[in-house]
Amino acid sequence: MFLAIRELRFAWVRFTLVGAVISLIAVLMVMLSGFSEGLVRDGVSGLQQLPVTSFAFARGVQTDSAFSRSVVDQDAVGVWAERPGVEHAAPFGNALINARSDSGVEIDLALFGVQPDSFLAPQVAAGDRLGAPDGLVVSETAIDAGLKIGDTITVDRVGTTLTVVGSLSGQHTYGHVDVAYVPLPVWQEIRAGVKPGDPVPAHVHREITAVAVQGDDGVDLEAGDLAAGTKSLSLSESFAASPGYSAETLTLTMIQVFLYAISALVVGAFFTVWTIQRRQELAVLRAMGAPTSYLLRDGLTQALIILVLAVLVGVGAGVGLGSLMGDAVPFSMTVSAIGSAAALLVVLGVVGAAAAIIRIASVDPLTALGGNR
Repeated sequence: MFLAIRELRFAWVRFTLVGAVISLIAVLMVMLSGFSEGLVRDGVSGLQQLPVTSFAFARGVQTDSAFSRSVVDQDAVGVWAERPGVEHAAPFGNALINARSDSGVEIDLALFGVQPDSFLAPQVAAGDRLGAPDGLVVSETAIDAGLKIGDTITVDRVGTTLTVVGSLSGQHTYGHVDVAYVPLPVWQEIRAGVKPGDPVPAHVHREITAVAVQGDDGVDLEAGDLAAGTKSLSLSESFAASPGYSAETLTLTMIQVFLYAISALVVGAFFTVWTIQRRQELAVLRAMGAPTSYLLRDGLTQALIILVLAVLVGVGAGVGLGSLMGDAVPFSMTVSAIGSAAALLVVLGVVGAAAAIIRIASVDPLTALGGNR
């Protein structure tokens, strides 16, 4: 350890420079982790809050747009309810609408159509539960956007009026749009474009987006799909059907992967140059009887000290910047995401340093004695 600590003290400028680069990478990783978590929450938090294990969509529907394209006959709900291992099965509707409140607030809503007496009916934090024929339960973020309990909203193009009767706690969004729950029959008429007072075609009240299933691990989804004529996706798999979810998460993941690779390359390149510059000192130690394992351990300890300190500084700075983020952008920091990103940066940095420091094994003790001259 003597050589590693001594070099850190006497060559602190160059070590500070490489540490600053690693800290900047750590800041970027914290910010990207926050944006990634924020986009996921903003895109699918409404689905994450649902007490379901899977959705049964129309057979053959495109997975990346299942919620907007799927149309399932309501008879499939009864088929799924009878399947072994299924505790609950209920109809579920999903549609995006534009609306305007009587107080002049224009808002986009992701309408979730559910039966008020089903397991999908949400628990409210304020106001009344879903039940009234024209009742609407909105997310807390919709309240923050200007809606109030008691407001009447009008759905664009259809003209259906709904009354806000309750609000949820926490974030409930779908495709970056605030979620609102309505009774299933109302959702079916809005989706079909039926205007108030117009006759309702018979098929309208039979069509739903998907069957929401709550079951145990023993549910055979393939057998259930065969019986009901549907295509099932687990809750996590259904997230990809949210608008833009796959593209956003894939883009941020690729950026993170490149940052991890850059971190390993930066550390590896620095220690490669550093090892070449100190070959004489290493050769002297070898000539004095120091084993290769000692030199390797010494070098890796040096790299680990730099990495840990630099990552801690970068994570601290990233958390500080993240706390300044407002509601204008989807940003969310979790201990698990930041901790895993920091740990991975340190591990990959050590790997890059190890690949460079392994050159120590090739140092010839004769170099210290002038044997190379």
